[in-house]
Amino acid sequence: MMFSLTPEELSVLQLSCKVAASCLVVSIIPAICVGWFLARKEFWGKSFIETLVFLPLVLPPVVPGYLLLQVFGSRGIIGQYLAPLGIDFAFNWKGAVLASAVMGFPLLVQSIRLAIELVDQRLEMAAKTLGASSLGAIFHVTLPLASSGILIGAILCFCRSLGEFGATITFVGNISNETRTLPLAMYSLMQQPDTEAAIQRLIVLSLSVAFLALWFAQWFHRYQKKRLGR
Repeated sequence: MMFSLTPEELSVLQLSCKVAASCLVVSIIPAICVGWFLARKEFWGKSFIETLVFLPLVLPPVVPGYLLLQVFGSRGIIGQYLAPLGIDFAFNWKGAVLASAVMGFPLLVQSIRLAIELVDQRLEMAAKTLGASSLGAIFHVTLPLASSGILIGAILCFCRSLGEFGATITFVGNISNETRTLPLAMYSLMQQPDTEAAIQRLIVLSLSVAFLALWFAQWFHRYQKKRLGR
C-alpha cells in the first residue's frame, strides 16, 4: 500500500518528532523570557538585539549551520571544551535539536512577543495593586492572557523543526537513525532510483502532521477569543 510506512520510515518519523519536541522544550522558556523582554522593555540597543534574534529568519539556513559547526563542532570555539566532558553536538541528534532551535526560535519569540504586547498592561498594574508581585502578575495575568499566542508560537516552532533541512545537514550531516529527519530522508530518497512511492509517503506524512498542528493552533486561537469574549 502506498501509505503503509516501512520500519525505516517509522524510525524517521520518530526521530523527527523527538528532535522537534526536544527543540520546543529547550526553546520555550528562553523564548518567553526574550518575548516578554522585547514586548515590555525599552532600552538603548533594542533594535540590535531584535535583529540578532530574528536574523536566522532571513539568512540562508546553511549559514547558521556552518556557524554552529564552527562553534559547537568537536574542534569548535566552544565544542573543543565540551568534548572532554562528553558533551558533543556535531553529527548526532542533539546537534539536530540545536540546529532546529536556532532556526525555530525567532518564530517562537515573535509570536510570544506579539501576544504579550496585546495584553493590557493596566491588568498587570491592577494585579500589583491587589498585592501580586511583578513575577506573580506575569504568571497569573500576562502569560494566561497570552496563552493563545504562546501555543501558536510553540506549534510554529515545532513545525519549523520538522521541516528544518539546511542548517541540520550542514551541522550534523545526514546519518541514518541519528540525524536523518523527514526532510533529509526525502532528500536521500531523491538521490536514488525508483523511490517515488516512498517520497510520496513521506510528503503526505509531513503535510498531515503540519496540517493537524496548524489546524489545532487556529482552533485554539478561536476558542480563546470566544472564551475571553473578544
